[in-house]
Amino acid sequence: MDRRQLARQLSAIENGELQAVDCDGLVIAITGPPGVGKSCLVDGILHRLTPENKVAVLAVDPTSPISGGALLGDRIRLTVLDDKTKAESIYVRSIATRSSSGSIPSIVKGLANHLLANNYDMVLIETVGAGQSEMRCAAIANRIVVVEGPGRGDGIQAEKAGLLELADLIVVNKSDMEGAEKVVNDLTVSLTITDDAPPVIRTSAISGEGLDELSNMIMNLEDRTTSRRARARQQLLMAHENILIQNPAFESILDRMSEEGLVLEEALRQLNE
Repeated sequence: MDRRQLARQLSAIENGELQAVDCDGLVIAITGPPGVGKSCLVDGILHRLTPENKVAVLAVDPTSPISGGALLGDRIRLTVLDDKTKAESIYVRSIATRSSSGSIPSIVKGLANHLLANNYDMVLIETVGAGQSEMRCAAIANRIVVVEGPGRGDGIQAEKAGLLELADLIVVNKSDMEGAEKVVNDLTVSLTITDDAPPVIRTSAISGEGLDELSNMIMNLEDRTTSRRARARQQLLMAHENILIQNPAFESILDRMSEEGLVLEEALRQLNE
């Protein structure tokens, strides 16, 4: 299938005009707070895994609650696309969050399934940022890589963001910067409280440190018992949200809540009618 036809089909899935079929395959979420270098890591991974593997990248951009627009500019940050030999085995698509309450729109699962069904060996999902809403990626991916970096405070921040429950692998990026070793030590100490701890590795997108190890690990990454449970919970929550969003009255009730002062209890009652 050519790229234009694939793009049209993915757009049809986004717009609800085409139903994606379930397809088994490797779907990896790369998640973490803004500024830790997720895009650079994805670029480094693509340099190492292609052209031997066909890899699709779904990069999620937040939709403005005011304008309804999204930047959707992730391609410009991937230097690997300058290599024509590698670029032929890479497909990149930006996804707006639209009306999803979390940072991962539910439609991403259908897009990932469609790409796997079209002979892509792996789908990488680059998420917006970290926090409780980022638990949403557990409903989409079957492996989750959480990226941390120096200069973000003490290790307890990792626990606040749900890393111990979410991650199958933790990457401390920007290891060439001061404070990276402290982040590794803080995370290691935090992870000693569980017998089901994810591995922690160091990387630097600038020097290349750890990128070969990271690329090899994600191809053979085992999931954890805790992360499997997190995925099951988020899948249930996402399914419930889909029912809400797909209600024909959803948008009109939102308008009435914001413009007419319709109270939440009455809004829920009308949605359930």
